[in-house]
Amino acid sequence: MTETKRRYFTESELKELGEETVNSLLKAIEAGDLEKAKKLTKRMHREFFFVHETLRDWITSLLSYIYLQQGEEGVYKSMHDAFQTPVEIMAAAYRSQDVATQAKMLAAGFRAHLCPVVVEEDDEKFSVMMSPCGSGGRAITNKGYEPTGKFARVKKAHKMTFGRTDFPIYCAHCALQDIVPMEKDGYPIWVIDVPEKVGEAPCKYYIYKDPDNIPARFYERYGLKKPPAKSKK
Repeated sequence: MTETKRRYFTESELKELGEETVNSLLKAIEAGDLEKAKKLTKRMHREFFFVHETLRDWITSLLSYIYLQQGEEGVYKSMHDAFQTPVEIMAAAYRSQDVATQAKMLAAGFRAHLCPVVVEEDDEKFSVMMSPCGSGGRAITNKGYEPTGKFARVKKAHKMTFGRTDFPIYCAHCALQDIVPMEKDGYPIWVIDVPEKVGEAPCKYYIYKDPDNIPARFYERYGLKKPPAKSKK
């Protein structure tokens, strides 16, 4: 009975427990307490990393369940339907910006996966990639798909697997990021170049400075036709 009356924290400590880590971090920096700032920086990374990995694995488990119950078409339809509104919002956000800002936005989105990001530029496009991939790739390297793992692989080739067999199911959502905006507007937000060994090498995302220069192969692999150049319409 004595234990129930014990107080473990002071009122100020309880308040600090409920404060957003970023605000605690800023206060530590402003106070010149660099050691505390370093600890809070690492804490903030741990907090977000745990949520990121948990949500990714939750989605992958859900997709695996749908696949086992309804096969690849059930998975494709569920993702295709679910992607409509998010992709519409994302497409509007990207297309309202110039192409350089779009590259910055994509790099920022990838950094949110808590991994190194590589950005390259040539005359026709930006190439942005997570290296190594901190999303589906990390689930692969963490052996989520091994024989003892809990996640499914799509056995048959499908457009959501980029024509590959035995494809990690979480990574199948990447194709929908191409397909949905292509179906809606004729043009993708970006296009994805998938390596031979998914998860071992990074996927490359290309943002073309002129969307009319996107090679036809990026449409044809989904059974779609590249639209005529806007200048020729």
